[in-house]
Amino acid sequence: MVEEKEIKCDNINYAVYKIGEWENNYEINILGTASEIPVTKPTLNHMIKQMDNIRASVFEIGGKELNGMIGLAMQFNPSFASKDLDELIELEEKEYKNILNELNSVELKETEDTIDLDTDEFVIYKLEYDGHSLSPKPYNDYAVKHQMEEIKRLKELSGERFTLEL
Repeated sequence: MVEEKEIKCDNINYAVYKIGEWENNYEINILGTASEIPVTKPTLNHMIKQMDNIRASVFEIGGKELNGMIGLAMQFNPSFASKDLDELIELEEKEYKNILNELNSVELKETEDTIDLDTDEFVIYKLEYDGHSLSPKPYNDYAVKHQMEEIKRLKELSGERFTLEL
């Protein structure tokens, strides 16, 4: 199999991001706490589906139904465990609306454009099906470096409880 050197921006097998800042500050929404901004339409669609799938998971804590986004936030940030659940629910809903607005207004590359896969301009993940789910694998050196920085940040945020390694 020949290794690709570049891809068209409509390629659904890759997630392409630029590192940037969101307009709003996010505490709960894990997509908004990261600095990855989608660059292509397939990446944008993937992010929205991922966020909706996380939010679709529902569990009960303290007699309240909480979605998966709040659950992940509580795992990564132990200080959320002591916050009022109604406030967390309200904050998550506000963040969800804000990040959807931001995602839907982000400037994307045209579908016919191409992106060099060996670049320090974009964080690129190859999306691979592992038998049960879609799994993003860092594709370029910039993505590996960025992912290592993210793991370090999450460990610090979670008080070293986060154990994912590359």
